[in-house]
Amino acid sequence: MAKTSESDAANKAGYELNQDSISSGKGHATPTRRERELARKQPLVSSDRTAARKAARSQMQAQRERARIGMAAGEEKFLPMRDRGPQKRFVRDYVDARFSVGELLIPLMFVVIILTFFPQPEVQAIGLVALWAFFLVAVIDVVVLGFIVKRKLAAKFGDDRVEKVRWYAAMRALQLRVMRLPKPQVKRGQFPA
Repeated sequence: MAKTSESDAANKAGYELNQDSISSGKGHATPTRRERELARKQPLVSSDRTAARKAARSQMQAQRERARIGMAAGEEKFLPMRDRGPQKRFVRDYVDARFSVGELLIPLMFVVIILTFFPQPEVQAIGLVALWAFFLVAVIDVVVLGFIVKRKLAAKFGDDRVEKVRWYAAMRALQLRVMRLPKPQVKRGQFPA
C-alpha cells in the first residue's frame, strides 16, 4: 500500500516536471531521476524554526479547540473514558432531563458565605443549619436518583449490562446545569426512552 502511494507521488512529481519542460518548450533536457527526487523531497525540519513553531502551535490549538467543542457536544471520540458508552449517555440524558435538588447547592453555599459576614451569630447559625439541612436533602435526592437510574438501565440494557453508574449520576446531578460537561443534550422533562 505504501509503495503504491509512493510510486503515485513519484509519477505525479515526474509528470509535473515534464509538464514544466513541455510548457517552457525545447531548449533543455528532460530532468533526470535524481533531479525529480530532489524536487519532491522536503526537509523533515524546517529551516525557519520560528515559523515551524508557530505553525505547530496553531495546529495544536486548532486540535484542542476541536476536541473541546466535540467534548461539549458529547461526541463519543472526544469524551474521556469515564463518559463513554451508551449507558453513560443514558444516565447523562436522564439526569439532565430532571430537576435535581443538588443543582441549588452551589448558589446556597454562596448565600451562606454572605450570611457569615453578618455580625449576628443567630444569622450565621441559621445559615449553617439551612445549609446542612439542604445538603441532607440533596444527598437523599441523589440516593433516590441512583436507584431510579439503575432500575431504568436494567430495563433498557438488561441486568447483565448495567454498569456501576450511581456515583456518575450523583456527581452530574450535584453540578449546576450550565457547568456540566458534556453539555446537556436534552431539555428538562425530555427523558430518554
